[in-house]
Amino acid sequence: MDQINFTSLGLSEQMLSALDKKGYGWPTRVQAEAIPPLLEWKDVIAKAPTGTGKTFAFGIPMIEHIDPGNEAVQGLILAPTRELAIQIGDELRSLLEFYEGIRVAVVYGGQRMDGQIKQLKRHPQIVVATPGRLMDHFHRRNLRLDGVQTVVLDEADRMLDMGFFDDVTKILNLVKNRRNLGMFSATISQEVMTVSWMYQRDDVEITVPADEQNKPDITQYSIAVPALQKLEAVLRLMDTGKYERVILFCNTKHMCQRVCDDLQGRSYTVGCIHGDIRQDKREKTMQSFRDGKLNVLIATDVASRGIDVDDVDCVINYDIPEENEYYIHRIGRTGRARKKGVAYSILGSFPEKAKLDEIAKYSHFQIKAMEFNDAGELVQAQVKKPVYRRKYR
Repeated sequence: MDQINFTSLGLSEQMLSALDKKGYGWPTRVQAEAIPPLLEWKDVIAKAPTGTGKTFAFGIPMIEHIDPGNEAVQGLILAPTRELAIQIGDELRSLLEFYEGIRVAVVYGGQRMDGQIKQLKRHPQIVVATPGRLMDHFHRRNLRLDGVQTVVLDEADRMLDMGFFDDVTKILNLVKNRRNLGMFSATISQEVMTVSWMYQRDDVEITVPADEQNKPDITQYSIAVPALQKLEAVLRLMDTGKYERVILFCNTKHMCQRVCDDLQGRSYTVGCIHGDIRQDKREKTMQSFRDGKLNVLIATDVASRGIDVDDVDCVINYDIPEENEYYIHRIGRTGRARKKGVAYSILGSFPEKAKLDEIAKYSHFQIKAMEFNDAGELVQAQVKKPVYRRKYR
């Protein structure tokens, strides 16, 4: 794919100007393989690792197909979370700088309908939505789907796994004049294959393996401490590592808020996002983190896939996630855009260590065990030899 550049893909001058301004001269592998068939109105199912540029892979051909003189919704993108929907909307708008008359609306749950209705009344040609909220607007007749030509399911595995299968199939059944369907996913689950079988015809299959070109450069460590000393371990990491931008993950909303309050009490600039926080506040927190006004962002797994910041120095797993895939998506927030990243997992119990060992084996990761020495410095953990006692008779 080295010989392919964006110019050779046959893109418009407006698109090439937007990509040039953003500093993109060469497509990633998933972009080089997905853009041509999508431009030809073919169905595409693509499996590619996080951080390989999937949004541009479907966003570029969708924009190129839009007729600015037609005010109907022509492109529809479904995303599993509000954070991801917002992120996709921002990336699409960044590609539209040199176009005129193409509008993007983003609709999702957890926010008042009024502002979203105003967006839809401006006649956007592209709508990015979570499935449930899209159905709400459809039933209220705030938008029509009969003009949609392209539908894209982003992070299809996560979306279908979250229970949106019925909503997604209902939406696809409502799009009567669809010309093509793109499905993009980090993994191809049984549900993804089912939707593909039901709605795609002669689809182009794309698989981008995690190789040295697109695999994030992340050094992974584990630190075993007594359960009540986890916060102290985080503070030591922050102080010794001099990290400017850190994402810390917890398994529950309660722990997320608790750690956030503790760090704020230590005068760190911290924000957190979880299900009990109002959506407008979550959006402000994310923007503050992107702008560098917060050093630490604390999140639950619900929000992890919607976080798209290229220069995260470090990820800390305050809790070990329940699912192997969650760990992969968590640490994938660092080491992006070909920069080096580091991930720490704080182990406060033997079950947590056992779970991390399972994740390492499943994912073929090398996770180096570390410890703090008497001087508070992080050093490689010493393997403790078992003590054998002589038996006396």
